[in-house]
Amino acid sequence: MALELTLILGSPYAWRVQLALEHKELPYTTRVLSMSAGELRSQEHLARSPRGKVPLLTDGDFIISESIAILAYLERRSPERPLFGVTAEETGTIWRHVSEYTAYVDEAVEAFILPVYFDRVAEEAERVRHAIATLTVELATYDRLFRTSEYLAGPTLTAADFVVFPHVQSVLRAASKPAANTLELPFLPLATKHPALAAWLERIARMPGYERAYPQNWRAALT
Repeated sequence: MALELTLILGSPYAWRVQLALEHKELPYTTRVLSMSAGELRSQEHLARSPRGKVPLLTDGDFIISESIAILAYLERRSPERPLFGVTAEETGTIWRHVSEYTAYVDEAVEAFILPVYFDRVAEEAERVRHAIATLTVELATYDRLFRTSEYLAGPTLTAADFVVFPHVQSVLRAASKPAANTLELPFLPLATKHPALAAWLERIARMPGYERAYPQNWRAALT
């Protein structure tokens, strides 16, 4: 039986899981919910995800939420093409990058992209300003790392890359929106300011299965 991934389109957290599924070459189907239609609060969804969150992975009778927990589950379920390394040193390095992103970067990403997406930049100007300052520092840190490392934790793709990549792409997408036109974004243009980081994005975009995992609504917006 194929795995089923419940998601909302464009969610970087769901994108993490899709990239990992493609990397592990695991067959899966998707169930797309609509936030605007209130489907995250439907009785059916809450019965499967009491917090009303996505992504949600269903594997037979087993259901698990939270994207990083899903990655850990997939690793134990299907250890081929590992996400979390082989040696203790590799595993520790990967988890360090995952932990650093969740502790120090994720909040700034959300504080930047959500006001832009929902046209609340003016109302949340202070929050956005702080987010941009944090992102400027953190993206520069990633760029320095990629000057000497092909991927976040070494020469191969790992869970660390799949955790961080969708959120960097979300920042870039938000930065291209009209609501961001008034903002000074020191990290753009990325290819000029942070070429090693930009090259990392391009490397991941060349991985097998990337096009299947790419958010459908993002693609539609480009056509």
